[in-house]
Amino acid sequence: MNLINKLSRFMRNSGPARVLVPIGIVLIIFGIITCSFGSRNMVETMGKVTGVTEAGEEDGKKVFNVDVSYTADGKDYSNTFYNLSGEYNVGDDIRMFYDAEDPNTISNSGESWLIGLGIIAAGIASTAAGILKTVRAFKKSRELDKAAGGKGAPAVEFGDYKNEAGTREIYCRYDGNTFKPGYILEDADGTVLFEGKMEKNNLIGARLFRFTDHSTGAVSEHEVGHELSEYYNNEFLSNRSWFKFDGKNIWDVIHDRGVRINTNLFSKFPNLIYEVSRNGSPFAWIETSSMYVHEEEEAQHKIAIPVGKYYYRIWTGSHDLETVFLTVFAISESEQAIVE
Repeated sequence: MNLINKLSRFMRNSGPARVLVPIGIVLIIFGIITCSFGSRNMVETMGKVTGVTEAGEEDGKKVFNVDVSYTADGKDYSNTFYNLSGEYNVGDDIRMFYDAEDPNTISNSGESWLIGLGIIAAGIASTAAGILKTVRAFKKSRELDKAAGGKGAPAVEFGDYKNEAGTREIYCRYDGNTFKPGYILEDADGTVLFEGKMEKNNLIGARLFRFTDHSTGAVSEHEVGHELSEYYNNEFLSNRSWFKFDGKNIWDVIHDRGVRINTNLFSKFPNLIYEVSRNGSPFAWIETSSMYVHEEEEAQHKIAIPVGKYYYRIWTGSHDLETVFLTVFAISESEQAIVE
């Protein structure tokens, strides 16, 4: 597996860590600042409300800016509490605290250090969860690499794969002309070999697909989740990273079948090439295309930019069409530019 794919896999598996760790660090810093404020020598006193101004709403409740006057060390001070909830009237007494070293610093609670400790605890929990997620991502990557054929077949073994004896060319086209779209594998004569047809399209919850292998007559139904978009840059050049297939991460399903994928981003970009190995041996060569075409029609159907559901040209020597189909299905449904 090339470095780009390895990094992509790590980024997918460690995605939440890149949110949890920064949030945790920010919370810890904020908590320390809060504790620092709370640890000051705060003196309790009774102030007098001198003005009340409505400041909007928080959590559905009205909040107010409350002007107060108070005496500290024989001197009179005035200040303002912001965004206080509750009822306040001019002339009311108000329990408050001021910093003995700086009477202009006030608080409506003498226990702000407890709040700070709570914020620090939340930050530590978030950071720890992010680190744990990162460790698990490293561990998962190592386990996948150590599995049989885990690193995939070397790229050199795909050098003349399309011309090897027993390799045939088939096409995958996206059937999006109905509200229940699907994918079809065809041979060069247009004979349907395998198809995955959507039987039930749910906006929420899993969609139901029927897989039919026309070479064997096998039919199976599968629950397919919607693609998940994760907005913390979980992968390079990928809009959507994964979906559930029968309740399991689609890439885990692919891995369990011994499939590993190297993505060649450079040779015919954006007509990306996927070198697919299974159990350490070449399994399929997949090229993206604007439509399923024959070799002599390739030039007129090249696409300029990678968008949406692709058509694919596939070369394989395997008769396991279900795994071939599932691999293409995973790439297209998750709109992946880089896969593992």
